[in-house]
Amino acid sequence: MKNRALKIYLFYCSNSLDAEDLSQCRDELKDHQLKVIGLPCSGKVDIPYLVKAFETGADGVVIVTCELGQCRHLEGNMRAEKRAEAVDSLLDEIGAGTGRIAAIQAKEGRIEQTVGEIKKFCARINQAKPAPAAQER
Repeated sequence: MKNRALKIYLFYCSNSLDAEDLSQCRDELKDHQLKVIGLPCSGKVDIPYLVKAFETGADGVVIVTCELGQCRHLEGNMRAEKRAEAVDSLLDEIGAGTGRIAAIQAKEGRIEQTVGEIKKFCARINQAKPAPAAQER
C-alpha cells in the first residue's frame, strides 16, 4: 500500500497562503491528487464540508490555518482546529480510524515548513489502510 497516489483535500485560509504558496504546494505534492479549496478564513470550514470530502473519496483532509494569535477574524483558526478534531472523532466512530484530517498552521514566510508538514501528513496517510470510500473506488 506504500507510495500510492492519495486524494487530498486542502482547505486553506486565503490570509495564510497566496498564489505563489499554492503553486509551491501543488508542485511539491504533484504525486497526489490535490483538491484545493480557498476560504476567506479557515474558521469558515464547517463539519459538513469536511465530512463531504471523505464521502467523495478523500484519503485525507488538510486545513491550513493562520498561526495562533494571527487570525484576522479573531478565532477562526481555533474553530477550524476544533472542527478537525470533531471530524477525526466521527471518523473513528465509523471505523475509518483517526489521523485522516489535520489542521496545520502556516508560518508567515515559511511555506517550506508548511509544505513539509503536509508531506508528513501524506506519508502517514500512505502508511494507513485506505479510507473506506477509497477502497470502493
